[in-house]
Amino acid sequence: MQPSHRVRLPHVSVPPLASSFLTYVSDNGDSVLRLAWGHVWVVALSIAIAVVVGVLLGVLTYRSPFLSSVALTVSGLFLTFPSFALLGILLAILGLGVTPVVIALVLYALLPIVSNTVTGLREVDAVVLDSARGLGMSSVGRLVRVELPIAWPVILAGMRTATQLVVGIAAIAAYVNGPGLGRFIFSGLSQLGGANALNQVVVGTVGVIIIALAFDLLLSLVGRLTISKGIRA
Repeated sequence: MQPSHRVRLPHVSVPPLASSFLTYVSDNGDSVLRLAWGHVWVVALSIAIAVVVGVLLGVLTYRSPFLSSVALTVSGLFLTFPSFALLGILLAILGLGVTPVVIALVLYALLPIVSNTVTGLREVDAVVLDSARGLGMSSVGRLVRVELPIAWPVILAGMRTATQLVVGIAAIAAYVNGPGLGRFIFSGLSQLGGANALNQVVVGTVGVIIIALAFDLLLSLVGRLTISKGIRA
């Protein structure tokens, strides 16, 4: 009978910093999940509002170069405001909480959505519109059944850009006592040199990155499900 040989697995040592980080996440799992969920829903709510407002602005102005230029200029102005400055202004008007955060995030998200809506609608082939008009479609019917479906891939690309922008800016929501993983980042930065300061910053930063990737994956899936193969090709 052959003697049995026990296979020894190599010992894998975990670096002290990684071990400290994993321990911190394990000990504070409830707080991490709660703040991550707060980050997700405030971004989702802000993007939903921004999509409604941005697409509506694009639809109302894309036929007029002057009006569309005004809409793009105004929505672009918001991006020139530093996040802390805009939140500080809204804080003075609305006080602490979720409301100033959502308003700020909506304002920052508008430009990519408005711009892509205008661009997408203007790129619809005139031949297609003439065909729809020849079939007796009204202007509203052409917009809903022809123009918006054709422009949807471009609009969705603007939504993806806006979402990535908003996920990052939402981390600053902690400045006005808003929800999100920014609380870990600000808490860690205020305690640099402390026992868990670095862990808090890393948890907040990595969490924001994961949420950004998750949103982008979700919107990519939405595109696959809603964009027809003919347009996608």
